[in-house]
Amino acid sequence: MPESAPRRRLLPFVDTVGGGRSRRTCELRCGDACFHPAPNKSDNAYFGDIFAKALSRRSMLGAAVVGAGAGALGMAAPAVADRGPGRPKPAPRPTFRSVLPNNDDKVTIPNGYEQHVVVRWGDPVLPGAPEFDVENQTAEAQAQQFGYNCDYVGLHQLDENRGLLWVNHEYTNENLMFRGYRNGASATPEQIRIAMAAHGGSIVEVERVGRTGQWRLSTGERRYNRRITTDTPFTLTGPAAGHDLLKTEEDPTGTTVRGMLNNCAGGYTPWGTFLSGEENFNQYFGNAPASPEYARYGLSTGASGRRWDRVEERFDLSRHPHEVNRFGWIVETDPLDPSAPPAKRTMLGRFKHEGATVRLAEDGRAVAYMGDDERFDYIYKFVSAKKFREGDTRHNLTLLDTGTLFVARLTGNSPEEEIDGSGALPADGEFDGYGDWIPLASDTTSFVDGFSVAEVLVHTRLAADAAGATKMDRPEDIEASPATGKVYVALTNNTAREPGQADEPNPRGPNKHGHILEIIEHNGDAAAEAFAWTVPLVCGNPEDEDTYYAGYDKSKVMPISSPDNVTFDSDGNLWISTDGQPGTLGINDGLHVMPVEGRFRGELKTFATVPVDAEACGPFITKDDKTVFLAPQHPGEDGTFEAPTSVWPDGDFPRPSVVCIWHKGGRAVGR
Repeated sequence: MPESAPRRRLLPFVDTVGGGRSRRTCELRCGDACFHPAPNKSDNAYFGDIFAKALSRRSMLGAAVVGAGAGALGMAAPAVADRGPGRPKPAPRPTFRSVLPNNDDKVTIPNGYEQHVVVRWGDPVLPGAPEFDVENQTAEAQAQQFGYNCDYVGLHQLDENRGLLWVNHEYTNENLMFRGYRNGASATPEQIRIAMAAHGGSIVEVERVGRTGQWRLSTGERRYNRRITTDTPFTLTGPAAGHDLLKTEEDPTGTTVRGMLNNCAGGYTPWGTFLSGEENFNQYFGNAPASPEYARYGLSTGASGRRWDRVEERFDLSRHPHEVNRFGWIVETDPLDPSAPPAKRTMLGRFKHEGATVRLAEDGRAVAYMGDDERFDYIYKFVSAKKFREGDTRHNLTLLDTGTLFVARLTGNSPEEEIDGSGALPADGEFDGYGDWIPLASDTTSFVDGFSVAEVLVHTRLAADAAGATKMDRPEDIEASPATGKVYVALTNNTAREPGQADEPNPRGPNKHGHILEIIEHNGDAAAEAFAWTVPLVCGNPEDEDTYYAGYDKSKVMPISSPDNVTFDSDGNLWISTDGQPGTLGINDGLHVMPVEGRFRGELKTFATVPVDAEACGPFITKDDKTVFLAPQHPGEDGTFEAPTSVWPDGDFPRPSVVCIWHKGGRAVGR
């Protein structure tokens, strides 16, 4: 392998087709989704076509009684946890100096910080796993080693100095894994099996180094270490489990399934489990029958690109038409019980899950927020029927199986003619409005005509179409602020939205750079069925007129494009990782920080950038705010095994890895 790869020149801001990712990313991560027509063919109107927008911001959000538009929704006006008296104290302003845009083949961090690669592709996970040999890989070895691309990262702390690190392995870049690789049709069966074993997830024990913010792989017994692959047994739970749509020749009961696919983001529950979202599962299956159900999920009637059906015929839908229905779920894993099969929770619906994050409602019920990462698809919420019980793991592991699944409907409060797709602010100075959560199904009742409960859960996209949900610009990660309870949605981009299709919650068409949506639940209660919303960040080059940083001085902010994953520090500052900046801005992807309360709301800084061709994944901040975990995935994605465009992290060939970053002086990260 070459000892080094040439650095790429820092490019000016550039235009691209698709969503800003490289063509290689589109091919391997989502099956070229952005290069095909959007699968949402519903007649759901854009919001300017649904509601009259003559209500003023004051009458809609501040009055005790709303006018005809909200009355049509059958809801009371949301109470806005706004920036008035009694609001939470603004978070401390991040004090680090921004990392400058670059095209460097490394993780770049601010002055005063250090970094360490915690775990990389091929590192041993299970006891007895062989050392990694990139020239002599086997499926048996890979199933015991750390998998390929790292997306969601979570940490279950056993105590102050020990923890269990969960990492999703979203997909594989065979062009970087194997010498001479061309495509799935010509791959050897063993190469396909290695790629299958490199999917899934890993749990690795980690330990803190002294009293610093550095973490490393544990040197102890590692009894919790675990690899989850495409061959791992899972249970299907909830109302759809056992339904005919989930039964196959291999599993005639419809209650068990092998493996999870294309797991992107996730979440950590109040009861100590990890959630993981199956996203672009459609790309692994071929030969789908022609039907509205298969088409709505982007399934190909021809052969798949990866051709996994060459080694396992269950990926050929002409032979096993229900196999694909067993993917596209939220997976729950208990890190403290390595022998327990992970569970696919059907009550949370089936779609291209970015992830799921859980907070507790005022009465103790569990509320999960979820995004469907597709152009013109939807934002969802699940509210459990039962309440969380502190310390009762057995009970809490049933919370996601009964309750109600909702989908979001939003409308703006500005006249339709003021939202022209240019990104120009309306006369009231904000993109804002209100919305409601439309019930789709409970565990016993369907609220969508023509759908049974199981059909709502298996064909959730079609049910949401029928319910009149709002078409959004690729909703990805969703997180709630620990300081205010407000909910933030990363809307990555949507270059297929035309100017005439813009609406106030999606104010640009086309939307090349994406934006952030802020949701304020009615009375601050996560279980509420009504909410207010605003758009605090419209991404892009701050020099461009169509960008917006919550009204902050744009000469004092950094560029950002394609927001993907979000998280918070304990003070309530929003951290945003990106996926697509090389294609849209000509700079490496990175991790950005932005206050969302107080006088510095909108002051976006860049905390870290990732290597060439890599996407910034994770991120995860420890509960003491001393460490940021960041997962650069697919470094060097536009290269090949023989000619890599990145050699991060070790200087020989690219390896997706998880990095921890901490302040040298022991301060909280960012502050």
